[in-house]
Amino acid sequence: MRMHLWPHIMLLGLCLLFATHSAQDYDNSDNTPAIPAQDTCIGVFLTYTFIERAKEFPHVKNASAQAYAFKAQATVLNTMSENLKAWKMFIGFQHKEILVNTDAAVLMDGLEFPAHVGNGTMISGYPMSDLMNAIDTAGDLNQIQAKIDIKGTQFGVKPPGTPMPKTIKLVNDGFRCPVPTKKGSQMYVCCVKDPKFKNKDANATKFLPRQKADLTIAYDVLQSYENNYLAQVTIDNWSPLGRLDNWNLTWEWMRGEFIYSMSGAYTLKRDSASCIYGQAASHYTTFDFSPVMSCEKKPIIVDLPPERAKDKDIGNLPFCCKNGTLLPSQMNETLSKAIFQLQVYKMPPDLNRTILYPPQKWKIEGELNPTYKCGPPIRVSPMEFPDPSGLISDTIAVASWQIGCNITHPTKRKSRCCVSFSAYYNDSVLPCNTCACGCSDAMACDPDAQPLLLPSEALLLPFENRTKKALAWAKLKHRDAPNPLPCSDNCGVSINWHILSNYRHGWSARVTLFNWKDYTFKDWFTAVQLSPNAFLGYENVYSFNGTKLNTTNDTLFLQGLEGLNYLLPETDGKNPKIDPRVPGKQQSVISFTKKNTPDIKLARGDGFPVKVFFDGVECALPDEIPQGHGVRISAGLLRLLIVVIAVFLTIFYW
Repeated sequence: MRMHLWPHIMLLGLCLLFATHSAQDYDNSDNTPAIPAQDTCIGVFLTYTFIERAKEFPHVKNASAQAYAFKAQATVLNTMSENLKAWKMFIGFQHKEILVNTDAAVLMDGLEFPAHVGNGTMISGYPMSDLMNAIDTAGDLNQIQAKIDIKGTQFGVKPPGTPMPKTIKLVNDGFRCPVPTKKGSQMYVCCVKDPKFKNKDANATKFLPRQKADLTIAYDVLQSYENNYLAQVTIDNWSPLGRLDNWNLTWEWMRGEFIYSMSGAYTLKRDSASCIYGQAASHYTTFDFSPVMSCEKKPIIVDLPPERAKDKDIGNLPFCCKNGTLLPSQMNETLSKAIFQLQVYKMPPDLNRTILYPPQKWKIEGELNPTYKCGPPIRVSPMEFPDPSGLISDTIAVASWQIGCNITHPTKRKSRCCVSFSAYYNDSVLPCNTCACGCSDAMACDPDAQPLLLPSEALLLPFENRTKKALAWAKLKHRDAPNPLPCSDNCGVSINWHILSNYRHGWSARVTLFNWKDYTFKDWFTAVQLSPNAFLGYENVYSFNGTKLNTTNDTLFLQGLEGLNYLLPETDGKNPKIDPRVPGKQQSVISFTKKNTPDIKLARGDGFPVKVFFDGVECALPDEIPQGHGVRISAGLLRLLIVVIAVFLTIFYW
């Protein structure tokens, strides 16, 4: 009986196999959950899916303070008929998220893991930064879609609540995204091209246009071999107020590369141990690693000193070797650019002339300079260089990438310089704000208290030596002093703006720079943004070189005259045992006319700066301005008032 059933069972199995094979959907072979809105999207379809979470240690009773490890997945799908270049996605996290890993993507602001992204973050594709279109790839999801696996920590949303972001959107130029749709643990949106957006770059069909930023970094591959290549890095300062001193440049190698040699710059650590005991030695078995410049995954690169500019081995490049100085072009065009070259060795599976990946997570910073946020490398059209033989022709780079870095606005208590206000009509100085440049952990001061008003001579004293004068001044002026006293401003550079005089046809201000650091600022500059009434009346600066900034109609650009372009560091007093240290100081008077602004109100704010910059850093301003003690009147009116008072007193006593 069983033998007679066996042919029927085999026939049934073949039928089921055929039915299963016939029912396969080749357009959705990766088992991705279908979303109806995806089928009607002609643009870029984004999703964010919350997967799971687990309670982390420590376990606490306060629900808002409990940490949960979570997993999520984001996808970027190109549903257009054209390629999507260098995709960038914003995820609006809102639950104090801390990311510890993002597969197939990097954080655009260069943050290191673990990264605090509670206010949202932008990610970009790596190593697949471009998404092909379905027509040219026969709908291959591996080429038209990026999947980003996300791991991290979030706070405050206990089960069964689902910790979803506020929003998701594509941030590439020329796209617009509606409010995303939320369904349970999934969020999705279709971003479409904006018909009003016009791309002015004619070559945008092949390469992305070059970026405009405060500072740009070009990574150009000049020569390419099977296992190594020669690259040139060019740093250009485009901001009229941006600068760097003793710049440090860092990045992260993502594919095991190491720097064999450099010219025009060097790494702070010359370490070959990471190669010898790492992956490099397992491939380059007979390689001598002793002359290798750096095997670090995150090298720190610095500029060469000027005396090595003509060195045939490590210098001899244009725009190199300036001790890491990058100035605005209006100060010195030659010093607004830096160049260096490096020989890079690659690792398997990238051993091919055409397989080239730039490093990621670029960062650049200086001594006391603006904070720059750098984006990811963007593939651009190959750079063209003059032919080294001197012929009238151009040499084209093998491949080129560009990194755009922009100056960030300092948040409260995170500036690097500060401003104090004073005026002839008030004998007190409004000092820098408490903790303007950060606060120490000391409990002996109050980080939230308003700073104490000071007599003018106290500006010359370090903060720790001002206490007696500040308390005596408060007592003299019948003001209460808080206990504990306000904390210091903790700024390395402070600037005092003093309204010096006010007369019928004009007025004047005095600006004083104080250097509280053990560092000399060479070729320093300060920029003062004024109210329209004040800027229109600008006449002259007498001890500085002052000009109106060409790119604005409200900013004065001040720098030291030749021979006076050094802001010296803090030094000891005459008797170091009893005298406080003395700051480096520079001072000048600025004159203004009232010809075009007769109604200017100095004491009501017109005479004080709106913004102040030192070496490109935006300084913290006081929250108030000095108040006048009375109304300014003319001499004739004063004599008339005296006569009226005398008559009144005569009648009263009669």
